[in-house]
Amino acid sequence: MEDRILVLAPRGRDAEVVAQVLTRQGRVCSICPDIAALAREIGRGAGAVLITEEALAQADRDALVRRIGAQPPWSDLPFILLSTKRTGRRPPAAVRILEELGNVLVLERPIHGETLARAAASALRARRKQYETRRHLEQLREAEERLTQLNATLESRIHQRTRELSEANNRLMAEIAERERAQQAFVQAQKMEAVGQLTGGIAHDFNNLLTVIVGNLELVERRLADAPTARLVGFAREAADRAAKLTHQLLAFSRTQKLALRPVDVNTLVVGTDDLLRRTLGSQIDIRIKLAPEGPWAMADPHQLELALLNLAINARDAMGERGALAIESAERMAPDAVEGPGPYVVISVTDTGPGIPPHLIEKVFDPFFTTKPVGKGTGLGLSQVYGIARQSGGFVRIDSPPGQGATIEIWLPRTEAQAQPEAPAAAVPRARQAGQARILVADDDTGVRTFICDCLEAVGYAVIQAADGAEALQLLDEQAPDLLIVDFAMPGLNGVDVVKEAWRRAPDLPILLATGYADMKAVDAVMDRDRILRKPFKVDDLEAAVALALGHGAGAGSARRVPE
Repeated sequence: MEDRILVLAPRGRDAEVVAQVLTRQGRVCSICPDIAALAREIGRGAGAVLITEEALAQADRDALVRRIGAQPPWSDLPFILLSTKRTGRRPPAAVRILEELGNVLVLERPIHGETLARAAASALRARRKQYETRRHLEQLREAEERLTQLNATLESRIHQRTRELSEANNRLMAEIAERERAQQAFVQAQKMEAVGQLTGGIAHDFNNLLTVIVGNLELVERRLADAPTARLVGFAREAADRAAKLTHQLLAFSRTQKLALRPVDVNTLVVGTDDLLRRTLGSQIDIRIKLAPEGPWAMADPHQLELALLNLAINARDAMGERGALAIESAERMAPDAVEGPGPYVVISVTDTGPGIPPHLIEKVFDPFFTTKPVGKGTGLGLSQVYGIARQSGGFVRIDSPPGQGATIEIWLPRTEAQAQPEAPAAAVPRARQAGQARILVADDDTGVRTFICDCLEAVGYAVIQAADGAEALQLLDEQAPDLLIVDFAMPGLNGVDVVKEAWRRAPDLPILLATGYADMKAVDAVMDRDRILRKPFKVDDLEAAVALALGHGAGAGSARRVPE
């Protein structure tokens, strides 16, 4: 490698001809396609470089110049430049190329083959002398090192040993500190995983309880003739509805979920969260709401948008301390020029009177797990969730925080046209009654939920079969051949997805509704479409409408499922 001649002559067959001439003289040649390749090959080793002037004229020579400049002191790689014959003085650009190459021999073309061979031989001889110089320098350095070792005193060796021990101790302390940081991160990750699992399990059980509470309150409310008592039941049902909303927020906070984007009346949503915010922040925080006069609509997931507002409000309260003012506003604006997806947006802004966000932290506040709160006072997930919710909704988040003047965080969401309020699903009951004595198999391990579902369906006129777990449901499926299966997701033994897959294997056209108290279940989404999922807690009308829809599409119910793997 150190004795080879590198050839760079991109025009025509110049490189091949030059290589043939030198090869016949016993030289080893390597042809390079461009300057970058030439620079790399020089790094691997070369005795000389033969290059044509046109290869350097218009090319980027930076890599080659850096390679030449990086040569060790003993090295001065010889270049043979084949130039075009010219008259007069060489232009400044050509002179600059010669200066960049350093040790260069210029041969004007046309050139005889013998002349080229002698020039190459001369360059290689000079290069071998450089190699000899390198060998002498290495011998001198080795001799110097041996002499230094021989002259080393006991004191210097002790000093060296002490330094090595100090370095080893420093490395050990650094490793201990790194291990402690890793242990803390591992414990934090375990804690978050445990919190997520615990929250999911608690919320599922709580949703089962709320399903029984909300459903039975609704049944009682329908049958009550006493207006004052019905009013009290209504208060209880509203409280249960608020509890269900809190459960959804708890689930959304603990796990990543797909957003159900739909047109949302932003003003109505902000007003609806006012009571929750006041109870959460306390009476010492003055909450002021200013809404856009036209009542803007945006594409968003209402539950996730409520969670984003709650996160921003809690974060603002923590920044202000015990007292302060919080302003929540809605407005319609056009997107800034620098934002992707220009167009009309609905902006929800939350402004506090706290100390503001330092400029050097604004770029970090949306990073997951980033927090300025003391250890144990926050997870650093609140603002990152706000950012993720906005981005998943097709929008973005902006921060304006002048030093010492509070902070304003804006959620920008794509604006959409106002939507008519959906009609009440009262028509679902007559359609269900027209279905006749359809047989419905209900599988749920919670006795209260199962009894509530069965009572509702029997009141409408369906024949109901009950199963306490997945195994019993599959046995009754073979024995009773029901027209519809309603199955809970979280059950001991076989869960709902397992039952669905096995049920469709036995009866491919069987309509199935899957009830779940979880906010997001990838296993469920893999086999069921969303219109075949009952989110707990559900109301009587929701149950009757879902059953009527499933039975009304009985023959095509299989199209509402995904083929299980």
